[in-house]
Amino acid sequence: MPRLLTPLTLAIALAGWSVAAEQSQPQTYRGTTETVRVYATVTDHNGRLATDLTKDQFEVRDDGKPQPIDVFDNSPQPIQLIVLLDVSGSMSGNLPLLRQSSRALFAELGADDVARVGSFGRDIVISPEFTRDVGTLLNALPEDIPPDAPTPLWRAIDQAMSDFDTKSDRRSVVMVLSDGRDEDRRFSMRIVTQVDVIDRARKEDVMVYGIGLRSKLPPMTGMGPTAMMAAMNGSMPDPGLARTADETGGGYSEVTPHDDLGAAFARIVREMHSQYLLGYEPPKHDGKTHKIDVRVSGHGLEPRARKSYVAPK
Repeated sequence: MPRLLTPLTLAIALAGWSVAAEQSQPQTYRGTTETVRVYATVTDHNGRLATDLTKDQFEVRDDGKPQPIDVFDNSPQPIQLIVLLDVSGSMSGNLPLLRQSSRALFAELGADDVARVGSFGRDIVISPEFTRDVGTLLNALPEDIPPDAPTPLWRAIDQAMSDFDTKSDRRSVVMVLSDGRDEDRRFSMRIVTQVDVIDRARKEDVMVYGIGLRSKLPPMTGMGPTAMMAAMNGSMPDPGLARTADETGGGYSEVTPHDDLGAAFARIVREMHSQYLLGYEPPKHDGKTHKIDVRVSGHGLEPRARKSYVAPK
């Protein structure tokens, strides 16, 4: 005859099963509040994402010195994303492209991701709250582009960094689409430079992705050499956007109005969900800027991560 469990023995058995089940679940260590968190994208020699690497294949150097990696996680990390769309005059014919492509971007957001939509031209406008709702995000897209609007690129990125939820555990990412060089006509406001943006992103751990849209050249009949050169330069994306993306660990690519911009948007979101989180404790607490160098072992593998951070005091 089977022996019946008493209430006491049943409680002990259930407690044991609970502990065993808890121990069988993977425990993710996120480090301390001072842990330097580095998100690394790794591609192979064909440019494809490498998503199955192990911790032992990574090395992180702080000012040239290898550091023990205390945190390693290759699961998708939730993001809070601010999408900044250039609505300067040169983009006036691309509004349908922007709206259509953004739908593909929002469709790629993960279940724990949230986003806001911003635009910059005559004004800098960012939607009021983070959301996962596609309809709300689509309604926040710009509806017109003034033909004489400038390109306040750096001030727009700076404004976006002020609009992140600093209490959220989600990592902060700015995705910028622009077709021109920075041009800010609001001389009554504080001037923001590329250096300012990189310095702030370094301190606040913000990743910047950039997409440069190559615009069509305007008619050059009757133009002199100086005017022609100015027109050609004005049709090219700001070269500083690529450097900003590189310094902050994001990516940069260039497209034309004939390319699939929606696919480019979606590819960036998929890349962010395929990054490795590496964490280590800062070797110095000096409040100074330290260089970060991420290395990966394996034939043809190329890592991309932010280049520096500011150590806590």
